[in-house]
Amino acid sequence: MTERAPLSRKLSAIAESATLKVDAKAKALQAAGRPVISYAAGEPDFATPPFIVDAAASALRDPANYRYTPAAGLPVLREAIAAKTLRDSGLEVAPSQIIVTNGGKQAVYQAFQTVVNPGDEVLLPAPYWTTYPEAIALADGVPVEVFAGADQEYKVTVDQLEAARTDRTTVLVFVSPSNPTGAVYTPEETAAIGEWALAHGIWVITDEIYQNLVYEGARAVSIVEAVPELAGQTLLVNGVAKTYAMTGWRVGWMVGPADAIKLAGNLQSHLSSNVNNIAQRAAAAALTGPQDEAEAFRAAFDRRRRLIVGELSKIDGVSVPTPLGAFYVYPDVTGLLGREWAGVTPTTSLELADLILEQAEVAVVPGEAFGPSGYLRLSYALGDDALLEGIQRLQRLFA
Repeated sequence: MTERAPLSRKLSAIAESATLKVDAKAKALQAAGRPVISYAAGEPDFATPPFIVDAAASALRDPANYRYTPAAGLPVLREAIAAKTLRDSGLEVAPSQIIVTNGGKQAVYQAFQTVVNPGDEVLLPAPYWTTYPEAIALADGVPVEVFAGADQEYKVTVDQLEAARTDRTTVLVFVSPSNPTGAVYTPEETAAIGEWALAHGIWVITDEIYQNLVYEGARAVSIVEAVPELAGQTLLVNGVAKTYAMTGWRVGWMVGPADAIKLAGNLQSHLSSNVNNIAQRAAAAALTGPQDEAEAFRAAFDRRRRLIVGELSKIDGVSVPTPLGAFYVYPDVTGLLGREWAGVTPTTSLELADLILEQAEVAVVPGEAFGPSGYLRLSYALGDDALLEGIQRLQRLFA
């Protein structure tokens, strides 16, 4: 009998999401009765605001939502997204320049599929969200990491980008606030990078999912607001997941020039068609309704941010740049490596994360998931008591 044909080589090369893997392991241990505290998932611990849930409940009773709707999204939601894009990103767009997607992750995937050709190099500032390099590879592109460490507050410079640019460079990934570091580029830094991309005809994919979660008076200025002329070669991706505690509702979107959105729309028409109509109605309510609860979430994250930075900084060997956005800290833990802890001498942050889980029953994501070793990502989107207890366990382990 003839041997079965092989599975997809492209998909076989794609790694599982490291953050979801760590979170799943933590939840399995919790289910087995171990008191694990997890800082792994980028997921707010709050309930979705009731007025958003009420909008979904109302939508359930409308038979119009039981049918196929336009693949690019409900007109009412696309109009709400256009208004938000003008308000928060300083970019005026028509609803026809917007596609609603199944979460921000699908928007990221489609953005790379839209502007990357086989062999194109994509400049990827590191530390980066674990999905970006895999999404680039799925588009047959080549991720080119450009690393900025804690000494640069995890922000790359124009000089670094220019040093990495070749005649095959066609795309830059720009994320502010950053996952995993929480870094926020200043308006001047953003403008400099935007002007550089414009001068070289480079597409920019800017992930703005955390743009409303900023602290200490910071503002995440969109690259298209900093450099308006860049709008013709920029794709913006965003969603309701983080700001409104709607991760499970799976509503994101992409915004861009008409020709690029037309290509992405063709892809989505074959890939998934329309996003769930009930979730779309809920997202429209989130964007157009009162923002009081979203602001309360942001204030809670700010309180937790200050707590986790202060407590982690008490551990000798841990350096913690203060994040100004998102809900992550990204400490440099090279000072803990090569030292013996509980009979183990970790030499990488991957080994350190394993030690922490085993000895302290705390789940963190190692830096290898986001770029070079030597770092850990901790999400502070969890309850205040658990947040403090987990860090105190680390303090005891590394005393």
